[in-house]
Amino acid sequence: MIERIVAIMARLRDPRHGCEWDAAQSWATIAPYTIEEAYEVADAIARNDADDLKDELGDLLLQVVFHSRIAEESGAFTLADVVASISDKMERRHPHIFGTADRSPGWEEIKAAERTVKDDPSALAGVAAGLPALMRAVKLQNRAARVGFDWPDNEAPRAKIIEEMEEVKDASADHVEEEVGDLLFAVVNWARHLGIDPETALRLGNAKFERRFRAMEELAGGDFPTLDLEQQEALWQRVKAG
Repeated sequence: MIERIVAIMARLRDPRHGCEWDAAQSWATIAPYTIEEAYEVADAIARNDADDLKDELGDLLLQVVFHSRIAEESGAFTLADVVASISDKMERRHPHIFGTADRSPGWEEIKAAERTVKDDPSALAGVAAGLPALMRAVKLQNRAARVGFDWPDNEAPRAKIIEEMEEVKDASADHVEEEVGDLLFAVVNWARHLGIDPETALRLGNAKFERRFRAMEELAGGDFPTLDLEQQEALWQRVKAG
């Protein structure tokens, strides 16, 4: 079954008889598409659309095959190596299922042990720089918290947000971007302490804004762009009131 898509990708990457675009790509050039396809999988799940999820999972699988084909051409690794690597990892991380352990030592404990054999001994090692910023912020904060670097309650991160807002206000033009970053990081930290996934929360906020904005446009009957800000705000309040 998988052999068919592997053969298709090999043909597309053929420098003489393949597709010019596919043959020209590298890991770096297709990485944005890989990320995009992962988000489209998440979107299909959020919409509970099984047919779309099937298609999007296929698109995501194609990315794995694509990256693996590029690697195979340079002698780095093959798709079979990718499958073997994840299979080994899953068995290693479930010793109570595939080994002789009486219980699982815990997913994070196992991953921490794996990190100790790598060159970077930091508690933050392995948090990929290419992750979406919100997701990476949560992972960095969780890693730091596991070694004791964390606020003791919910109030401290809330107070930190207020502090960072003042620093944004007082920042020079050269530093305001950095200070806004600190503010966003602090908001993520507060969300984490409240047990809220900030990515999910922001998705909900985006959906709410889009729903309300579209409702305003509908109320305006096509005249929304011609309204002044006060008129637009009045429509916003109408929509919020339901």
